[in-house]
Amino acid sequence: MRKICILAISILMLMMCLIGCGQKADDTVARIGSLKGPTSLGLLKMMSDAEDKGDLAKYDFTIEGTADALTAPFIKGDLDIILVPANVASVLYNKTEGEVVALDINTLGVLYVIATDESINTVADLKGKTIVLTGKGTTPDYVLTYLLRENGISADEVTLEYKTEATEVATYLAEDEAAVGLLPQPYVTSVLMQNENMRICVDLTEEWNKIRGEDGSRLVTGVTIARKEFADEHPQIIEEFIKAHSESVDFANTSTEEAAALAAKYGITGNEKIALKAIPYCNIVCIKDSELKDALSGYLATLYEMDAKSIGGQMPGEDFY
Repeated sequence: MRKICILAISILMLMMCLIGCGQKADDTVARIGSLKGPTSLGLLKMMSDAEDKGDLAKYDFTIEGTADALTAPFIKGDLDIILVPANVASVLYNKTEGEVVALDINTLGVLYVIATDESINTVADLKGKTIVLTGKGTTPDYVLTYLLRENGISADEVTLEYKTEATEVATYLAEDEAAVGLLPQPYVTSVLMQNENMRICVDLTEEWNKIRGEDGSRLVTGVTIARKEFADEHPQIIEEFIKAHSESVDFANTSTEEAAALAAKYGITGNEKIALKAIPYCNIVCIKDSELKDALSGYLATLYEMDAKSIGGQMPGEDFY
């Protein structure tokens, strides 16, 4: 009887040990990369909490000025999760032959047509105008070209003047008050703060929704992706990240003054005043699950139709979502 009791106690202790091991938290530090501008605004609370060594100390953040600065270390395995433009996420999926998974959409449309011209209120009003925007073959170019086409405006009925960077467009608008520009936030807010006669004429997100809203497609700016290997090995971290990201997005949208201060502190925007005015126009979100697939696949399909190379040559497979 004594041997049986000892054996029973030993088995019980082993079971408790196994259960404890199974419930052990994954303390791996996730290396997260994001971009200056709207894409990172939804991370601000997470970044602050991580810096304070609180519950989110398990995240290590890197903020860069261009997507290229994130993609190379991501592919190499030096970053685990990155927040990048939607088409870049698709390009990486194709480039790595499916070794990328989408976690959420972090930013919807942030593109606006701005001008002093009171006659411009819709995309249709751009007929016959000259519009200054960033590089040919970039997301602003594809989105504007698509919306012009869907509004019956052909390529020869509008002039698109391309600049290398958004700062160049902003400078051009400052020097020529009669110019019409297409810019993302927070550059829009910066220009409007410098020129009281300049105004937002057209919200490209609203114009997109008029055309594609019924099929679930959304105008998507930023997508959060993870290396598939990392996601498979650390499902708990992925789950916790998405939850924390959602809460951080809510913080940015409801506590704008605190968020603006953090945006300036971490160099996400030019300064606190710009951030405070820009945040409400940045469409910061955390869209996941089935809504993620509907919104993102519809957007990528539109880009694919216009130029397959823009998303890496083909649509991502079901395992991407």
